[in-house]
Amino acid sequence: MWDFSIGQSLAIMARTWPFIVLRMVVYFGITLAYIVAMGAGAGVGYGVGHIATDPEGPVSFAVWGGIAGLGVVSVAVYWIREYILYIVKAGHIAVMVHLIDGRDIPGGQNQISYAREVVTERFTEASVLFVLDQLVKGVIRTITGLIGGIAAFLPIPGLDGLVRFLNTIVRMSLTYVDEIILGYNIRIGSNSPWQSARQGVVLYAQNGSTMIKNAVWLSLVVWAVSLFIFLFMLAPAGAILYFMPGEMGGWAFVLAIVFAWAFKSALIEPFAVASLMQVYFKVIEGQVPNPEWDRKLEEASSKFRELKEKAFGSGEASRWDGSAKNV
Repeated sequence: MWDFSIGQSLAIMARTWPFIVLRMVVYFGITLAYIVAMGAGAGVGYGVGHIATDPEGPVSFAVWGGIAGLGVVSVAVYWIREYILYIVKAGHIAVMVHLIDGRDIPGGQNQISYAREVVTERFTEASVLFVLDQLVKGVIRTITGLIGGIAAFLPIPGLDGLVRFLNTIVRMSLTYVDEIILGYNIRIGSNSPWQSARQGVVLYAQNGSTMIKNAVWLSLVVWAVSLFIFLFMLAPAGAILYFMPGEMGGWAFVLAIVFAWAFKSALIEPFAVASLMQVYFKVIEGQVPNPEWDRKLEEASSKFRELKEKAFGSGEASRWDGSAKNV
């Protein structure tokens, strides 16, 4: 059914425990910020609401205060997302890549410092990695359309509605592909991030059917576990909101989603990335990027053209030579 080892993915997570702890601190810290901001906003709104002449004023103002608090933290998370990618995600991917290849990594907290050095060596600034990440995401969406999504696996006439629905699932399953390309970038020891990303997405495209099949299986697992966590978190979320001012019980649903997101980002996401990297590194072994796929992507994707322009503009590539070392 799938081409990755669940046991190996769990072992990688265990050996990179410093990053698992770091992810938990970061994402559960964000969850705590949401709780505090919602509570503070509701409290302020509840107090201001007593000034209103409407008897429903305190409750209404408390709800709007909670919304304001939620919005403030969401904006803050949006602005720090590239630094989370640079410091937390990229570093974790770096040590996972080394483990998949059987290379030694430091233990304990030194692992985080080591990974930071690896990432900094290849991506001098967080902004470079963030732009690269966004370009790769755009190219991957194009690749899905070029290979026909799930229609490639279900060549049965009269199933157009089902195929469209399943293709939607396929598109949603590609959440972690940009991180796989980042892993490829780190794996080949490249100091040319734009050109390496170009090679990485071409290699992904020419093995798209295998990669999408595994991505779909992983997505089903991730969604099922996330749903279970969400349902499990409804009770503690409701208990927290019970102590907030005003009628905030309806917000238990929102807070449970935030809890589920934190668990997913801290624990489920690294499992998915480790699994997909296993498949990707295995399937591209001995391959070189196919110039025909390079041409198709250049014609179909503005993001890929931008990626190539950055590679040529920075002097990383003067021609397509398929030079993907160590694959």
